Amino acid sequence: MEPVEIQIGFDPRLHLFLSAAHRTAGARVRCDGVSSLGHVVESLGVPLTEVGALRAGGRPVAVAHVPRAGERIEVDAVRLPQRPPHAGVPPRFLLDIHLGTLARRMRLLGLDAAYENPDIGDGALAAKSAAEQRIMLSRDRGLLRRRELFAGAFVYSHRPGEQLDEVLDRFVPPLAPWTRCTACNGELRQVGKESVRGRLPSGTQRTYETFAECSACGHTYWRGAHAQRLEAIVQHAMRHVKNAESAANAAA
Repeated sequence: MEPVEIQIGFDPRLHLFLSAAHRTAGARVRCDGVSSLGHVVESLGVPLTEVGALRAGGRPVAVAHVPRAGERIEVDAVRLPQRPPHAGVPPRFLLDIHLGTLARRMRLLGLDAAYENPDIGDGALAAKSAAEQRIMLSRDRGLLRRRELFAGAFVYSHRPGEQLDEVLDRFVPPLAPWTRCTACNGELRQVGKESVRGRLPSGTQRTYETFAECSACGHTYWRGAHAQRLEAIVQHAMRHVKNAESAANAAA
């Protein structure tokens, strides 16, 4: 096939991934005439995890569409909120080594957030995402291009608080605060004081009466000195999800 030239325009939300030359509406791009539109979009720097509707000449097309000479392509950003791949099933997540603080905050909210530390490599992360049907969260565009991923999402911010808001806005997941271990992601169970007394500092034994234990790693939890700060994160997240749900319902 002979190379072809197309015009392509991206939603401004995707400009972060593009070179300056490709941020203008109707930017001209040469293609080989055989590669899919999905391949063309990724070759310009945009992970398909961030792409929503695609149009060629104003009509909807799939990522497998092969662009023709002179076609005008429009690329939308993923539509929010993004529903989980399995309707009615709470999303499960997998975070790479750079998102440890985000993983702990997600677990605080009761979200199933697996986290790999030390780094196990892109191939192993993608395989884990597929095997356990987890949405891969990452700031690594190369990782999000792995074909074996179950699903993925780019994390735009460097700040953990903003990162958490991004995840909540994008997936509007159901929250169950204080039900997961922030250290290992295991589920917490309420336990009596006597069963954990031997593991508690003497000051804690005198001050607190309510305890939880991780069913996976055995870590013991109580509302200690950091409870107020953590409660503020929880309350912010609960309000954030409620507002996101209201906005989604209004737009439906």
